[in-house]
Amino acid sequence: MRAEINVLGALEVAVNGVSVVPTASKPRQLLAMLAINSGQLVTNAALMEELWGANSPRSAPSTLQTYVLHVRKLMRGALPAGQEDLARDLLATRHTGYLLRVEPEQVDLVRYGRLAAAGRAAGAVGDYERAQRLLSSALAMWRGPALVDVAMGSQLEIEAMRLAESRLTDLTLRIDADLHLGRHHQLLGDLAALCARHPYMENFRVQYMLALHRSGRPGQALEVYYEMCVTIRDQLGVDPSPRARELHRAILRGDPVIDTPRFLVDAWASDAVAG
Repeated sequence: MRAEINVLGALEVAVNGVSVVPTASKPRQLLAMLAINSGQLVTNAALMEELWGANSPRSAPSTLQTYVLHVRKLMRGALPAGQEDLARDLLATRHTGYLLRVEPEQVDLVRYGRLAAAGRAAGAVGDYERAQRLLSSALAMWRGPALVDVAMGSQLEIEAMRLAESRLTDLTLRIDADLHLGRHHQLLGDLAALCARHPYMENFRVQYMLALHRSGRPGQALEVYYEMCVTIRDQLGVDPSPRARELHRAILRGDPVIDTPRFLVDAWASDAVAG
């Protein structure tokens, strides 16, 4: 029996290549909770809170069992004749809840975490070629926002937000690695889009400024800084960080230090260790 679980995008759970994702909203939500916690026990209480919130109906325990039976039925249908009982091993019942019993390498979230951690570690010791390669491979696993096609309760929303933040952090570090490797020209289009999509994320603005300046476009780099100042001062009431202000002054002076990795070191030192 081969299972494949993907949560970095639309929910995909397949057994022997056959999808076992329910079409009904609540059973799909149940399966998403189990999938994002693959290999770990998810308690009945946690599942009911996710499905119905803090005030679960009196019928919640029996309805939860019905949803589990529905998912198992789909799993049995994907198994060869005579092996249907393996569905109980895959979606296992425990005294206090349920778990999906799969190997870690069968879960995209686990593979992503391993690749991203290795990439962050490589960047922290200055191996930017390896960091860029590993982080690019990790980020390529994303097919869209996590569990984008699943109705979410409070717990899945928290997990989806956590994963989105992790994705942005790893993307920032991968771009830093590209800048270290002198690939500023190739980054301009992506950074322009990222600045528009995330107007309050200063890291992308600083990276865009660096890429523009190193591409021989210091005037546009200064425009990015001024736009950032207006945006965050008007909307958030704060000034740019010391790092952004230092880069701005260096561009005005034409300081050659801009062409060194100096402006990127702090990001690796903090983010890679935290990861």
